[in-house]
Amino acid sequence: MKKVALPLGKVYGLIEPGPVILLTTLRKDRPNVMPLSWHTMLEFEPPLIACVVSDRNYSFDLLRKTKECVINIPTATLAKKVVGCGNTSGATTDKFQTFQLTARSARRVIAPLIDECYANLECRVVDTRMVAKYGLFILEVLAAWIDPKVKNPRTLHHRGNGHFMIAGDTLALRSRMK
Repeated sequence: MKKVALPLGKVYGLIEPGPVILLTTLRKDRPNVMPLSWHTMLEFEPPLIACVVSDRNYSFDLLRKTKECVINIPTATLAKKVVGCGNTSGATTDKFQTFQLTARSARRVIAPLIDECYANLECRVVDTRMVAKYGLFILEVLAAWIDPKVKNPRTLHHRGNGHFMIAGDTLALRSRMK
C-alpha cells in the first residue's frame, strides 16, 4: 500500500481522543457554552480530565476566572446545535437561547448543566500550570450525572474542518480492568 504525506495541520483529525463535549461556564449570571474536542482522562479516582481551551475563545477567561465548569456530553441528535455553538461567540450571543438549550442548576458548581445532553460532569479547575503556555486546564470531576434511558449513546467525534464521526457499534472484549 502506497501512502501519501498528510499535512501536519490535519494530524489532529486522526487522533481526537473522545466525544465532542459542550463546556459550560457562568460569570455574572451569564451562562456560556462552547464545543470542545481536545480533552483526555488523566486519572480515574478522583476523575481528572485535561482539556485545551484556546485563549482566543470567550470561554478561556470565564474558565480561568471562575475555575469551574460543566462538561456536557451530547449525542448526535444535537449535532447542528453543537456546530452552531462553535460557530458563534458567547461574547455576543446567548447560546442557550439561540440554540434552544435548557440550562439546569448544578449541585457543586455555578456553571449550568445542559439538560439535552445525556451526561454532565461538574468540574473545578485544580491545576493551571500549563494554561499560559498551552491553554491546558486540569479539571477534577466533583459530580457526574447520566440519563439512564440512553443505553448506547451515539456521540460526535470531531475529524476536523466540519467533519464528524458518530460513535457506532460497541465491541466487548475481556478486560482485567474493573
